[in-house]
Amino acid sequence: MTVRLSSSNLAKLPGSVAVPSYKRSEISAGILHFGVGNFHRSHQAVYLDDLFNLGGDHDWGIVGAGVLEGEKAGRQKLAEQDWLTTVVEQDAGHAAARVTGAMVDFLVPGDTDAIVAKLADPAIRIISLTITEGGYFIDPSTGRFNPQDPDIVTDAGDPDHPKTVFGLILTGLRRRREAEEKPFTVMCCDNIPHNGHVTMDTLCGLAELYDPAFASWVADNVAFPNAMVDRITPATTDRERELLKQEFGVEDAWPVFCEPFKQWVLEDRFTLGRPALEKVGVQFVEDVSPFELMKIRILNGGHAAIAYPAGLMDIHFVHEAMQHELVRGYLEKLHLTEIMPTVPPVPDTDLEAYRQLIVQRFSNPKIGDTIRRLCLDGSNRQPKFIIPTIADQLRDGGSIEGLALESALWCRYCYGTTESGAEIAPNDPNWDRLVATSRSAKADPAAWLGMEDIYGEVGRAPVFAEAFARHLTALWRNGTRTVLGRYLSG
Repeated sequence: MTVRLSSSNLAKLPGSVAVPSYKRSEISAGILHFGVGNFHRSHQAVYLDDLFNLGGDHDWGIVGAGVLEGEKAGRQKLAEQDWLTTVVEQDAGHAAARVTGAMVDFLVPGDTDAIVAKLADPAIRIISLTITEGGYFIDPSTGRFNPQDPDIVTDAGDPDHPKTVFGLILTGLRRRREAEEKPFTVMCCDNIPHNGHVTMDTLCGLAELYDPAFASWVADNVAFPNAMVDRITPATTDRERELLKQEFGVEDAWPVFCEPFKQWVLEDRFTLGRPALEKVGVQFVEDVSPFELMKIRILNGGHAAIAYPAGLMDIHFVHEAMQHELVRGYLEKLHLTEIMPTVPPVPDTDLEAYRQLIVQRFSNPKIGDTIRRLCLDGSNRQPKFIIPTIADQLRDGGSIEGLALESALWCRYCYGTTESGAEIAPNDPNWDRLVATSRSAKADPAAWLGMEDIYGEVGRAPVFAEAFARHLTALWRNGTRTVLGRYLSG
């Protein structure tokens, strides 16, 4: 027998499922969050649930928000279970389920009036974001805000009727300034280097297009703390829903399965206070830069390294890729010879122990993380997770052989077929462009590096261009297995 998740059924859930110890009726909203997806519900919402279970900070509940039509389906699922989420932590020897209750509402995505009204509410003191790496309107070739993006141009031309997350936030800030209310903090929780600075650049860049004085006010009065966030959290499928029913007796339309590990390193800069998250494991620091560089290069760069060879060899799950001798060996050699040399010391952290922990986490057989998820959105992820490492190695005279191979594997993947001939479904916002460029690059590898908005100066470096062309040619001639084997043999 299973129990459908809802507030009225919490007491009926099996004893193996942890439930909130606080009264949810006593939780009030203090945070408006854009991008209610699996990562947010396995990370920020879990930390807040932990804090509420300690008995305090009950005025920091979460209200969800969004701008995409597709977000309405997730909202409907959560609404039918009173905004509750079942979070299941799993690794090889551990499985635990809990219900989190930190969310108190979820505004209808795209309901501009309701979202702006909530943004203007003085009770809302933090705006948090998990809108993906590609959601910040950044030009990959410069790493700066792109004022020419069509959505930005539209919002700048009609700031009273915003369509983007950033247009909505600015409208809320204007309302607060007009009402002489203090501004909220904008807290980015996406995997972007210097994510607080990036968020400020985008917000102020949009404001600058229609009101430079207001843009200056935002820069001077709104806090944008940088953060490093980490927890491997795959997408939810029927597989996870069925596992939850069978193993824990809970019916949840949108559960979250994740690894036990989680980390949040955050700069302590907030305009209107913050929840006492240090009580539940959040590490507050003066400068998050060393932590985020470590994570982005070793973990996110490592994900990219295993994604494309595994995808080309029709490997479905991440842990299966880690069981493949060539993929695991490629990751280890790339980590040790080309990625780790670019990661400076991190306070109170053993980098080699951290690298080994990453390998262990990738190998977790219970998560069900997919290679396709790791391959997703390379046009936004490569300029953040891989290309800066190449630039540093070129600058320092280090090896770029393995990194050039990673780029060649990405290019070959974007051809749109695996080595077995299976079609790869579109897996990038710029998929059509990537496929066309990859097909040109089969005969002319320089065509791939000619994507200036992605590769910039790195693509023009002769030593990198030569290595990339050599690896891409070898992939087409000999296949992924042979090329990986030759790389590992030196």
